[in-house]
Amino acid sequence: MEPRLKEHYKRNVRPKLQSEFGFTNPHQIPQLVKIVLNVGSGEAAKDQKLLESLVEELTTISGQKANVNRARKAIANFNLRENAPVGVSVTLRKDRMWFFLDRLISTALPRVRDFRGLQTKSFDGRGNYTMGVKEQIIFPEINYDKVRRIHGMDITVVTSTNKDDEALALLRELGFPFRGQTPVQIGASA
Repeated sequence: MEPRLKEHYKRNVRPKLQSEFGFTNPHQIPQLVKIVLNVGSGEAAKDQKLLESLVEELTTISGQKANVNRARKAIANFNLRENAPVGVSVTLRKDRMWFFLDRLISTALPRVRDFRGLQTKSFDGRGNYTMGVKEQIIFPEINYDKVRRIHGMDITVVTSTNKDDEALALLRELGFPFRGQTPVQIGASA
């Protein structure tokens, strides 16, 4: 079963981007490469149960086993030892990436309190978009009663283009709710 958003990308987004930017080669059309979810936690080195809950929650949200990030070197000012756990991350590709993105856009972001849209300033100059989420409980997979502590996460969407305007057009057509722009309806034919 092909993800709904991937099918929308192939049918509607690719032709629209090709005509909008005048791409002659189909390999020039921007596409999603991967999505990286990252949770940083300085207290994870001291509290093993917190680290386990971070791994469990990120695995539940992404549908893929999360990795523990460890410190590369010791920093005395932060009471950080070399190889101490400092966070958890997971990289999603292919169908898992599309399923996660669909849930993020259609289910999780509308559950954010006082949500007015995503900033368009969060591009890095190389076509990648990073946004921060303040609470992991916006994802419906998370059981609020089992949450050990409320934490945020960074979500980075990596695209194949190195131009921010092309990446913005790609994400807008995929349904990202940017501020000041009407979101594109997924499943509606162009």
